[in-house]
Amino acid sequence: MENNAELKEFLRSRRARLNVDDMPIGGTGGVRRVPGLRREEVARLAGVSVDYYSRLEQGRDLNVSDEVLDAVARALRLDDTERSYLFQVARAHPRRARRRSPARVQRVRPGIRRMLETLDDVTPAFVFGRRMDILAANRLARALITDFEALPPRERNLMRFTFLNESARELFLDWEEIARDNVGVLRLDAGRHPDDPLLAELVGELSIKSPEFRGWWADHNVRERSFGTKRYHHPLVGDLAVEYESLTLSGDPDQTLCVYTAAAGSASEASLRLLASWTGSSVAEGSASV
Repeated sequence: MENNAELKEFLRSRRARLNVDDMPIGGTGGVRRVPGLRREEVARLAGVSVDYYSRLEQGRDLNVSDEVLDAVARALRLDDTERSYLFQVARAHPRRARRRSPARVQRVRPGIRRMLETLDDVTPAFVFGRRMDILAANRLARALITDFEALPPRERNLMRFTFLNESARELFLDWEEIARDNVGVLRLDAGRHPDDPLLAELVGELSIKSPEFRGWWADHNVRERSFGTKRYHHPLVGDLAVEYESLTLSGDPDQTLCVYTAAAGSASEASLRLLASWTGSSVAEGSASV
């Protein structure tokens, strides 16, 4: 019987990041051959037998209860996103050879497209879906980040742009932070869709072509896209900072709407308005479909 490899690696990575001196189990870590807690220490904190936790971390096909997963999450000090991911991967069955159906093509509904178009000259906005594929983007988003419409369909992907397009490293002032966050978002998507062949292809390509991606993917960190700040160095309008809000679209939990805004009266707001005016005639009008 195959083991649940993702569960195994995730639990090991979470255990390795903890320091025994910070845990309520007494004693001192001393000198250890490997970082983090030992399996028996996690088992003690979770209130389960060492044998049971060892089998769980080995990815065995256990019918683990919610109560045990909750206890393990507390023992490993998982945040809400990591806890949710633990439940997802623990419930996933090991991959077996089987015929896979073609991946469903994601579509952005007309109302969302019209909303993006309404924001064309106001603020950047776009929708990404599975594998962080860009499904739709308004004119100002394409002017700020890149003209996704001009790219082949396969390349309309935030991960490929971030790691494989050299202009991204100049555009994102905090490239490493953004790139790490994107890896965490993709890892979360992988937990939700472990048998997605296009996602496996994407991870394989990025692992070969980007040593940074390969290293961060191995960290097994997960991240939920929510809100925050991004700083850009744009070739036309210079440096600017935007606040972003990410909203899951009703009707399709695999689609996320991202809207960027700048503080009223700020230099960044002025830069966005200047960018909108400069690109208004050069970016194709009409549909925001990409």
